[in-house]
Amino acid sequence: MEEESDTRKINNSFLRDHNYATEADIISTVEFNPSGELLATGDKGGRVVVFQREQETKSQPQRRGEYNVYSTFQSHEPEFDYLKSLEIEEKINKIRWLPQQNAAYFLLSTNDKTVKLWKISERDRRPEGYNLKDEDGRIRDPSTITSLRVPVLQPTDLMVEATARRVYSNAHTYHINSISVNSDLQTYISTDDLRVNLWNLEITDQSFNIVDIKPSNMEDLTEVITAAEFHPQQCNTFAYSSSRGSIRLCDMRKQALCDTHSGPPKEPEDPSTRSFFSEIISSISDIKFSHSGRFLMTRDYLTVKVWDLNMENKPLETYQVHDYLRGKLCSLYENDCIFDKFECVWNGSDSVIMTGSYNNFFRMFDRNTKRDVTLEASRENSKPRAILKPRKVCMGGKRRKDEVTVDSLDFSKKILHSTWHPQDNIIAVAASNNLYIFQDKVA
Repeated sequence: MEEESDTRKINNSFLRDHNYATEADIISTVEFNPSGELLATGDKGGRVVVFQREQETKSQPQRRGEYNVYSTFQSHEPEFDYLKSLEIEEKINKIRWLPQQNAAYFLLSTNDKTVKLWKISERDRRPEGYNLKDEDGRIRDPSTITSLRVPVLQPTDLMVEATARRVYSNAHTYHINSISVNSDLQTYISTDDLRVNLWNLEITDQSFNIVDIKPSNMEDLTEVITAAEFHPQQCNTFAYSSSRGSIRLCDMRKQALCDTHSGPPKEPEDPSTRSFFSEIISSISDIKFSHSGRFLMTRDYLTVKVWDLNMENKPLETYQVHDYLRGKLCSLYENDCIFDKFECVWNGSDSVIMTGSYNNFFRMFDRNTKRDVTLEASRENSKPRAILKPRKVCMGGKRRKDEVTVDSLDFSKKILHSTWHPQDNIIAVAASNNLYIFQDKVA
């Protein structure tokens, strides 16, 4: 995306489409694997759908970048906590891929209480010629076995299998909102409203509590943890954000319980703009380290901020996502939209950031040129190879042909979840029960 026009030359793929969608079909998370060859989505029905990137061929070079269904499996089922009389939803809150070590793929998925490690592998051969059972699997009578034979592997149709290798449960009292894999590839963290737990990937029955902000008296509770993420290179460093707009940078080498921290302070608020909604809209819904590890990006309700970890006194950059909504905070509070948790992502070179908005709009900000663009994910422009046109929102007065007024925005349509290919200019955004993939125009 070297020029603003390049952000408009985006091809569109429309992957998941349910004409008769239910609540269970709504996508709740989306994530590329580290190579970008696979793309996983989780939904409110507890399902994980994995898409695989098509390989380029000489006859069809344009197919490179298209994603087709690779595997579908049920990750979580609804449960009931009888001690607390609470129903535990099957909704997938987060998916995180592990770097590929062999032919198989591994990913972590979590609902409100339980994290699972899944192995996704291919099988194109099956063993035949067993001694103790028939080809249909029935056990043979040992008295009928008169000779021994060597089993052989016969070619068969390619099968993709998903198996749960680990189940990490019973460690969270509150709802898990994020998980993050450490760069040491041995540990990961799971985060709920008040605690951050550190797990070893090989051990399922114990974890270490490394952050605990629960007060002795719950009436004194003033904030909750909203997100946490490991540093991409430093295995001892992680950051977490809170509902009061603060960011904490923690070093696990200092002590076992990271209740002391450094990091960017909460940005001082302009008294002239303070209102009843100030504390609500300052809540950070997502944090992401840049791939280089130098910067930390945070998303609150109205803005995206980029912090330099070497300059903690104020954000390095601040981008207004939808400042035109500042005058509609009262109605957004009444319909609960003000509590929506938007995610934010970096591109592979950390030069462009992306985040979602309403009316199925999503925003891109080029950090080098300071240009930004608003694009829309919708059925109207979901034809393959369609080129997206930038959208603009006008505050009032005379509306131009291609503009949308603030009053006509559909707040039931929102882009909360998105992900960016780690190397290429390919993005995936979830709009309710539909998944869209956009990529740079293929010449």
